[in-house]
Amino acid sequence: MRRYQHIIIIALSCLIMTACNKKIEDLQANPNQPGSVTAELLLGAVLTDMSGTQDNGALEGYGPWDAVARWNQYFCRNYEYYGDNQYGWASGSFDSYIVLKNVVQMEKEAASRGADSINPYESIGKFVRAYYYYNMTSLMGDIPLDGAVQGTGNLTPAYAAQKDVFSFVLNTLDTVNNHLTQLINKGDNTISGSSQDIYYKGDLAQWRKLANSFKLRVLISLSNKASDNELNVVSQFATIINNPSTYPIFTSVDDDFKFTYVATYNVYPQSPNNFGSDAQRYNMANTYVHNLTVLNDARVFITCEPAWNVIATKGYSAVDFRSFVGASTGESIATMYSDAIAGNTSLINRKRYYDTYTGEPDVLVGYKEMCFNIAEAINRGWISGDAETWYKTGITESMKFYGITAAQTSYTAYFLKFGSSLGDYTAYPFTFDLSTYLAQSSVKYAGADAGLRQILTQKYLAMFQNSGWEAYFNYRRTGVPVFDGGTGIGNNGVIPKRWGYPSTEQNLNASNWKAALTNQGLSSDDINGSMWLIK
Repeated sequence: MRRYQHIIIIALSCLIMTACNKKIEDLQANPNQPGSVTAELLLGAVLTDMSGTQDNGALEGYGPWDAVARWNQYFCRNYEYYGDNQYGWASGSFDSYIVLKNVVQMEKEAASRGADSINPYESIGKFVRAYYYYNMTSLMGDIPLDGAVQGTGNLTPAYAAQKDVFSFVLNTLDTVNNHLTQLINKGDNTISGSSQDIYYKGDLAQWRKLANSFKLRVLISLSNKASDNELNVVSQFATIINNPSTYPIFTSVDDDFKFTYVATYNVYPQSPNNFGSDAQRYNMANTYVHNLTVLNDARVFITCEPAWNVIATKGYSAVDFRSFVGASTGESIATMYSDAIAGNTSLINRKRYYDTYTGEPDVLVGYKEMCFNIAEAINRGWISGDAETWYKTGITESMKFYGITAAQTSYTAYFLKFGSSLGDYTAYPFTFDLSTYLAQSSVKYAGADAGLRQILTQKYLAMFQNSGWEAYFNYRRTGVPVFDGGTGIGNNGVIPKRWGYPSTEQNLNASNWKAALTNQGLSSDDINGSMWLIK
């Protein structure tokens, strides 16, 4: 009997211990925090991060009217309280790896729910990797690859040489095209979480076009390495262009990879809400305005306002190209502010950019840019074709974005005079003939080196407030257009060539950080040092 009593006591003890343990586990679990997140929801978070509208560090804010647009020399801040125009690039950001960790988790969640090894989340995840690695390496040089997204599994990732990063990006984009092709061919044409795809609504055919069109951007960025036999830049570019069924690319602006602002959330950066506080704190940059006015380009009437004091003193019309004056990004901010308030320089067009909450879409990778990339490749002799046709298509599509078409010659510009409130704008009729514009000697495609400069200049103008860092990357690669230097940009008046690595790397990953600098021939983390890409 006593033996059975012992058994009962032991059994009860086990039950009590189990109950206690169960209770502890229950207390440890947070009922308000999910234990796992679906691949669909992670996809939505990742794609929103890609828009550049999220505050994920210095290298992520590349939406319209953000810091990157200033460094692209499209506009300037003229009031120090809101920031300046300095290229203070001593310490960059690796926050992109946070997004990439979410990509890894998205892929894991899809696999855990029975997805095949080749699936839409895996394919889009690979594109996101290529997109971020391209931007990070273009900004800093050598960077860690997937070792940096292993979490606690690798706290000190090694850096990959920049050439290897570009090889990884190009190979990954090929894999994306191949995997999406397989999915589409077997009838798996959409993402199950299509509502989370804020760009293409789950259409995998559109993602396939994006991967190949983006690869053209990556390849053209390697123009200084066209003779590298391992990268085979020229042949890779030609393979895409010459095999459209295998490598489909954008065919119109309808294919653009663009972020569309919505009034209820993700409001456009400039809106009626902040008109009163900062509408006069932004003026247009000389690099952008000058390259428009010397071409008699009507886009200046759409994106800028005239310098009102120039009109008053010179007697020009408000729609005279001479009435538009940009401020040099290299000016001191005090001079810039004084000139802006005096009406000596042009402000941003407040009617276009402050009148609504949705503004205009932010094109991350677009058809217009692709047209200029193909025109450049033909000009360089990489592929056969009609460079002028692609060049003119890029221009006309950019004009169309601003409402300027070949079928129309009469237009109206809307400007606000100083002291006017939003809505109190004045209409100024003007005439502009697109055919005449394209036929003038400064715009008509000239071929050879002059033609290349024309292509690069028009690409710069078309990327106004879109395409992320591409305007700066193209300037650094080609010198076109010429960017303004001076005291206002900091760094002794010199445009830097790269971002420095995050300061935390010196403390937390010092040996790999030092090895990366040595590998690139840098004695220090010098923002004026030349990376492999531009050597």
